[in-house]
Amino acid sequence: MVALRAGAATDVGRVRSNNQDSHLTSDPLYAVADGMGGAAAGEVASALAIEALNNGFHSAETVDPDALIQAAQTANRAVWDEAEANPEMRGMGTTLVAIALVQGPELAIINVGDSRLYVLHDGELRQITFDHNLVAEMVAEGRITPAEAEVHPRRNIMTRALGVEPDVPIDLFVEAPVPGDRYLLCSDGLPREVSDELITSLLTRFADPREAAKELVNEARNRGGNDNITVVVVDVVDEDPRSTGPGPATETAVDTDATTDLPAAAGDPEEQAADQPPALAPPARATRSFLSVRVVAFVLLFVIIIVGAVVGIVWYARSSYYVGLKGTQIVIYQGRPGGVLGIDPTLKQVTQYTTADVLPSAIPDLKAGHEEPTLAAAQQYVQSLVDAKATADRNASPPTTSTTTTSTTTATTAPPPTTPTTPTTLAAP
Repeated sequence: MVALRAGAATDVGRVRSNNQDSHLTSDPLYAVADGMGGAAAGEVASALAIEALNNGFHSAETVDPDALIQAAQTANRAVWDEAEANPEMRGMGTTLVAIALVQGPELAIINVGDSRLYVLHDGELRQITFDHNLVAEMVAEGRITPAEAEVHPRRNIMTRALGVEPDVPIDLFVEAPVPGDRYLLCSDGLPREVSDELITSLLTRFADPREAAKELVNEARNRGGNDNITVVVVDVVDEDPRSTGPGPATETAVDTDATTDLPAAAGDPEEQAADQPPALAPPARATRSFLSVRVVAFVLLFVIIIVGAVVGIVWYARSSYYVGLKGTQIVIYQGRPGGVLGIDPTLKQVTQYTTADVLPSAIPDLKAGHEEPTLAAAQQYVQSLVDAKATADRNASPPTTSTTTTSTTTATTAPPPTTPTTPTTLAAP
């Protein structure tokens, strides 16, 4: 039975006068929010979001990924309503990244904004969430490189945030909980100062999640601390109820002592041998040994065959991804369309696109489930469908001779089309 164990740390940094970050460690839900807005509005936004997320999730009747999404929407509305009721807080917002252990068991992950969630698996660090900011979208479009994004003057410009509009698209990811994996939630104050390589090193070096979180925050502060820094480290652990009571070492000691005591309680070996029929005793022992070896070998071979078959089936069933539909929403599943021998596909990502964003000719393929070998390939396929629709729409538009077009993008719109636009921007702290 898997469970989560976590540690958290936060610091105002060396430049800011107040800490606009908030975090949550309320098992099985963990979250980080990075507020933005004038005066104390950022602090209010992040605190409101965390409180509403916690209340909404823990009051849900069914603990599943949808419960986490609904709780995040409740948090969005709480920040929006507060800003509407207080004119001095208009325009405030916050990022939100959260992870929860839900039924399955599965790890449900949601993200709005540019706070991040990573997973450390077998010593390798992987970023699961996508940054909703201008430079991240420019990198995705190939307009700048990741290295250029690190020093870009507009890297603080957000394209999506919680509480800026009454509704907001929320990214959802679903991961399988693997004992030994370590998840990192953080505000952008950490990756701005600390490289992925150093984050990996610190997460690997400290076994206690509380110590790991503290060291990551200290490292970011020592390397500049130009923003608030908040870190939550979440470990997936295996809680076996059978592990209570005497451990294996104690049991082994008892068994060893008992074996040691046997010769002292027995009589002289030579006298025992003289009382036994010498011709019959050895064959009886040899027969029992031979039968035991055959039985053990047969059982072991049978188990190996069964385990191999199961592993092969599971691998085949889970080694692919496909793009499909959930209602009108375009989503990505891990697995095979329709499942394999009772192994159903699992929802991996809910995209921000619907059937209205793609050509009608692509919808039958989505209904059937379009398979791709990797998650990245599936995401690229979705983007290709959206780009094809955008191209078709442009080609269908009547030509004009002199037209000035002004395009705006709010924090709740889909990512900008192929032709660059000027999104409505929010400056993160």
